[in-house]
Amino acid sequence: MMNKLNNQMLTNMQDCLTGLRVVDLTRNLPGPFATRLLADLGAEIIKIEPKNGDPARAFGSIFDALNHGKTTKKVDFRDPQGIETIKAHIKDADVMLDSFRPDVLDGMGLDAKALHAINPKLVMVSITGYGVPSSQHGDNANEWTSKAGHDINFMAMSGVLDQLKTSDGIQAMPNIQFADLAGGSDTAVIALLAAVFAAQRTGQGRHIAVSMTHSLYHHMVMPKATGELVKSMTGCQPQPQQDFLGGVLPCYRLYKTADNRYMAVGSLELKFWQGLCEVLRLPKLKNQHWQRGVLPNMDASLETAQKVAQTFASQPLSYWQEKFADADVCVTPVLNLDEARAHPLFAHQDAYQATSGWQIITMADSK
Repeated sequence: MMNKLNNQMLTNMQDCLTGLRVVDLTRNLPGPFATRLLADLGAEIIKIEPKNGDPARAFGSIFDALNHGKTTKKVDFRDPQGIETIKAHIKDADVMLDSFRPDVLDGMGLDAKALHAINPKLVMVSITGYGVPSSQHGDNANEWTSKAGHDINFMAMSGVLDQLKTSDGIQAMPNIQFADLAGGSDTAVIALLAAVFAAQRTGQGRHIAVSMTHSLYHHMVMPKATGELVKSMTGCQPQPQQDFLGGVLPCYRLYKTADNRYMAVGSLELKFWQGLCEVLRLPKLKNQHWQRGVLPNMDASLETAQKVAQTFASQPLSYWQEKFADADVCVTPVLNLDEARAHPLFAHQDAYQATSGWQIITMADSK
């Protein structure tokens, strides 16, 4: 029943972008993930690869997950005939995506001036590492726009990587490609859909550059704001692991269990914290909360975190999973990939190879 329901949800979304024609010149992860999102919504994707193919093909299942459902073609990007083949597809397209460094399109004769002469309504989206040269940037910033990089570099330069610290302040190495996915794919999809909407109204396309590094920098809304909040409380700019939502609050942090697993506590509001204290049988801590004036720099806050940590450390993860199963207090186990894959929340996902988390709540009843 669950699989049937979720299949229907996906089907209900698959016609949203019917008729949108996208030429995809991107490779590896960011661009193909972006066009995979568009394909999930019904867009027609024509993926054009160089003769030696998308480098992601070497990873097999990764390539399949990103590119199934797309029409794929290979052309010689260095041959004028190959460029003409690309232009032939551009003529009737709504969108073209690329992930080349700045000026590469110009060198191939696929610059905005040339393509808009063929198709004035074309929306061009270039996913870049560090953006494109701009008069708004200083010379030093513009020097970066032609540099090569990968996800780890974009995360490092944006300041995001530094935010990922252990409780001891040790730098963590993520294996999720945040710059490629959030900074590149998601930002590109939002930008191109907005530009397509504008082109439909005005008849005028445009060329948009999406910088993965800049996008990640702008994603740091919370660290910028909460860092200032903690500074106002303590007088010091906090380290990431001591930020308001980085582990300094007893009600919002990770707690180790007896079997070296973790429970994630997100009881940020007082009512959830008090419910947590009931489950843990720590009634005296119910008012030891920031909304009751117990701030992170106070001894009471440190003592509270220590007592909660000792309690969680007294039992294994399975024990706490059972205890919190019926308690709606924003407390969850930290699942590994296999556990998440088997969980009822996600058991249906891989069967449909969907990259999104969309769900239809209701649809208008047209009469």
